[in-house]
Amino acid sequence: MPTECVECGKRAILKRPKNRKALCKDCFYSVFEYEIHETITKNRLFKPGETIAIGASGGKDSTVLAHIMKLLNDRYDYGLNLVLLSIDEGISGYRDDSLETVKRNQIQYSLPLKILSYQELYGWTMDAIVKEIGMKNNCTFCGVFRRQALDRGAAMLKCDKIVTGHNADDIAETVIMNILRGDIARLGRCTSISTGSEGMISRCKPFKYTYEKEIVMYAHFKKLDYFTTECIYSPNAYRGHARTFLKDLEKIRPRAILDIITSGEDMAIKEEVRMPIQSTCQNCGYIASSELCKACIMLDGLNRGRPELSIGKNNKRKKILKMTAEKAKEAGKNGKLNGANAVHDISVSQDVENMF
Repeated sequence: MPTECVECGKRAILKRPKNRKALCKDCFYSVFEYEIHETITKNRLFKPGETIAIGASGGKDSTVLAHIMKLLNDRYDYGLNLVLLSIDEGISGYRDDSLETVKRNQIQYSLPLKILSYQELYGWTMDAIVKEIGMKNNCTFCGVFRRQALDRGAAMLKCDKIVTGHNADDIAETVIMNILRGDIARLGRCTSISTGSEGMISRCKPFKYTYEKEIVMYAHFKKLDYFTTECIYSPNAYRGHARTFLKDLEKIRPRAILDIITSGEDMAIKEEVRMPIQSTCQNCGYIASSELCKACIMLDGLNRGRPELSIGKNNKRKKILKMTAEKAKEAGKNGKLNGANAVHDISVSQDVENMF
């Protein structure tokens, strides 16, 4: 006997991953859209007249986000000015193809589009970075550069806020990763639906309580145009292990995803745990948790041919830099380097060491 929709009594075509309730297609659309609208209004994410940059990658999350933001803005009269903002990391055979999807989305949703590239902003592409550092830690570089690139793009467009397609699964994975790394201080920030310090462009996550599987189902039934290929550099990412663990938990308990998010929100932080304080980078002026932002530190390491100095704890980098300076001084005294090289190596080490 066919299963009935719990909302209207018609024949159901799916069971929601979040709560296992059977729904027909139309009721699923209605519930899915209304829950996101409720998240937006309950948390007061936007104000009428604001310009909102939608982080658009061409994938399922950002494509559904653009569709939903356009739909809800029209339906509930949010009064927002929406623009699409895409970042071209410079990954051949992946990002160039996904950006074609974004360009089609621009036409489909009649929204302005701005594309910024790593090459334009940093003088590096991800292909060049991977060639320099190898497959290890490449996602760390990409994540840091991408976050700042979105900020820069939004500033260029004079946007008030940025919305990203981070869903409940993404946030739960981040909670798990922070716990496994012992980075408890960041749990509050990673679970926040809106982040950003005074004077900075805020970031909002309307999909905070939306399951990835439901986003996929919505995109499938609505026949939305999105890009499905996984990044060629992501299989080695640390996040992949957290994702596998989370999916295994979800099979046993579907609500585990939301429970992990709630745990991250409610977990007590000891007074002695140092909380990262957001400020501005003394070099580029963008968000940082120390004198220099992570993007500037990483970019400096790449430009000096020492990308390994950008990864790891500050103390480790200080030690390496100190050793480099001492070796350069000693080599200069012994005549092993010509004067120009000795001075260059010493100044390089001192310049970078002054960052910490």
